[in-house]
Amino acid sequence: MDEEMVGWPRRVAAAELGDALPRRWAHSRGVAARAAEIGLIVGKDADLLVSAAILHDVGYAPRLATTGFHPLDGARFLRDEHGADEWLTSLVANHSFALLEAEERGLREELAREFPLLNDPLLVDALVCCDMTTTPDGDRTTVRERVAEIVDRYGADSVVGRFIRRAAPEIFSSVERIEAALANQPR
Repeated sequence: MDEEMVGWPRRVAAAELGDALPRRWAHSRGVAARAAEIGLIVGKDADLLVSAAILHDVGYAPRLATTGFHPLDGARFLRDEHGADEWLTSLVANHSFALLEAEERGLREELAREFPLLNDPLLVDALVCCDMTTTPDGDRTTVRERVAEIVDRYGADSVVGRFIRRAAPEIFSSVERIEAALANQPR
């Protein structure tokens, strides 16, 4: 792992989430740990996956929450304040099928225009898997338990509840593809 490549994202995420949102910070650390575990399946993009994992929820930081839609707020912050490259900002902006939530919020066109989805399905699936198999406290869970937890936490009729129920089949498929890729790795 390239410490410089993943060091600055870890420092930025810690600064923005550590004190303000300790549970969100625990989740982000857990997602990054999962990314480090499965990084071998994305090859040369392993460090990018870990960086995106640690930063994926940075847009929840109170000082960054301008639209209230954390993928967009986080990606804009990384682009505008840190000059992050388009791969990292796109992964943060589009993590875990954020386009579907953006649609619920009336922000789909804005998100898609500013941060087009990467043409790298394996990398996108890997980040979905890391996020959706990590609890809010940073522990491992199953994807089905994670989706149920999100619906319970936000409420089925909330914006997030509606989004996650719509996205669930795609989320499950992403995690299944990554689990299959991991199972096919030589031991």
